[in-house]
Amino acid sequence: MASELRVNTLKDASGNNSVATSVVSNGTAKAWVNLNQDAPQAVRGSNNVSSVADEGTGATQTNLTSATADANYALAGTVGDDGGNTGCWHTTGYNVNSYNTSNTTSSFHQQTYYATNTVADTGFVYCTLHGDLA
Repeated sequence: MASELRVNTLKDASGNNSVATSVVSNGTAKAWVNLNQDAPQAVRGSNNVSSVADEGTGATQTNLTSATADANYALAGTVGDDGGNTGCWHTTGYNVNSYNTSNTTSSFHQQTYYATNTVADTGFVYCTLHGDLA
């Protein structure tokens, strides 16, 4: 039997530090992923991510378990290089080549490349999604 808990405010065990549930719901990431982009791509950890797809060198499609309300969410990402290279960048919704970057309610795209605009797979790719779930 499913149950439902309806509250307006959450407080800590001492009854202090209250926060409205809308702040908790609206302010938390709706998805995040920590992946190794080196072949074969592998997810180290995630929330609301069903799978990733290798779209070519430096390009990954991340598929969501639960869809967003629309494609107007915010993505933030970063990357760490495991090969000793410098100037490694991470983008979402844009790339220096012609990979598919059309974010949808069920997936988004990421690309990693060096400051020289050379795409490259990296060992550490991190991304969060903020927006409303459907």
